[in-house]
Amino acid sequence: MIEFSVILPAKDEADNIGVLLTEIDRALAGHRYEVVLVDDGSTDNTAEQALITANLMQGSVLVIQHQSSFGQSTALYTAVQHTSGEFIVVLDADGQNDPADILSLKRAATEISHRHFCVIGHRQQRKDTAWKRFQSRVANRFRQAVLKDATPDTGCGLKILPRHTYLQLPYFHHMHRFVPALVKRMGGEVKSVPVNHRARLKGVSKYNAWNRTWAGLLDILGVLWLIYRSRQPQIKSIRRSQES
Repeated sequence: MIEFSVILPAKDEADNIGVLLTEIDRALAGHRYEVVLVDDGSTDNTAEQALITANLMQGSVLVIQHQSSFGQSTALYTAVQHTSGEFIVVLDADGQNDPADILSLKRAATEISHRHFCVIGHRQQRKDTAWKRFQSRVANRFRQAVLKDATPDTGCGLKILPRHTYLQLPYFHHMHRFVPALVKRMGGEVKSVPVNHRARLKGVSKYNAWNRTWAGLLDILGVLWLIYRSRQPQIKSIRRSQES
């Protein structure tokens, strides 16, 4: 059985994707894993570079190409539909998340007893500009105050969830920014783990600081509505009649 399904949303990351895939292969050596990469309307040869690197990896790599760019949440949604692993690992494709941290998140996950959970990275010594860090800090505080998702760094792309949990999350545009809150809405547990953060090797972010940090009042209010309207029944017992 495949243990990890690593899902990567990628847009114009041809210069970074080979290095990242090699690092994933090294980090998960000895584990059964697969990579599902969704090329979200790239105009470079991201998909081709990924497939070239895949030939040197122990795990399988599935590359799916969107006809045009639909955004990060949709790319992740497409990817997870094509996974078969027990755990979903989410990484940004720009290389700023360190694949070496994947097993640290998995170790933290083993301490959780609830069947639904999300372990998310908390970036240490971020390699972003002071302006981006400021925006992120303010947005995180506002989001925590409204959604109470118990997550200091929801903008971190590195996460691990059971596949059955991810598949039950409601899909909508920008939903990737609210995964911890959506897991808590299901009654699940959320845990943050300190992780490494790195400077981008090459290229520039495909999502500017405003779009990445400020999810927007409408999105936050929409998630708040979902939380308010959700109901989690406490099951007293499950019994089956005897078969004749």
